[in-house]
Amino acid sequence: MTNILCACTRARRAARSLTNLYDAALKPVGLQITQFSLLRTIDRMAPVNVSTLAEAMLLDRSTLGRNLTVLERRGMLVLNVGTDQRDRSVSLAPSARRLLKEASPRWEEAQRSVAKTLGKRGVAELFDLLEKVETLR
Repeated sequence: MTNILCACTRARRAARSLTNLYDAALKPVGLQITQFSLLRTIDRMAPVNVSTLAEAMLLDRSTLGRNLTVLERRGMLVLNVGTDQRDRSVSLAPSARRLLKEASPRWEEAQRSVAKTLGKRGVAELFDLLEKVETLR
């Protein structure tokens, strides 16, 4: 068997490392990076149709739905039902806005840690590569 480097395996390992860093930074406020990212995206786009949100985050609707359910149970979201289930929109509850304000400095701390490790040029190169990777389908 040939020793072939797998881009997917390396990307997943790197993603887990980044996720662990951000999760540790956000743990004191009770958020994971996936939740923080979702809340920030909703805040930016709100009110936003769930399908549009899924597309913006590159998530399938069922995965997004599970994540929204967790945040809704915590009282972080306002879900509005339109003419049918496919026409739902979502926005942040006031408690989510307060939590984002509290969590943002911790997220920024994780950002600084990444920048310190990779350097300004390394971060720019990483973002360029990730943008290209996101086009693969």
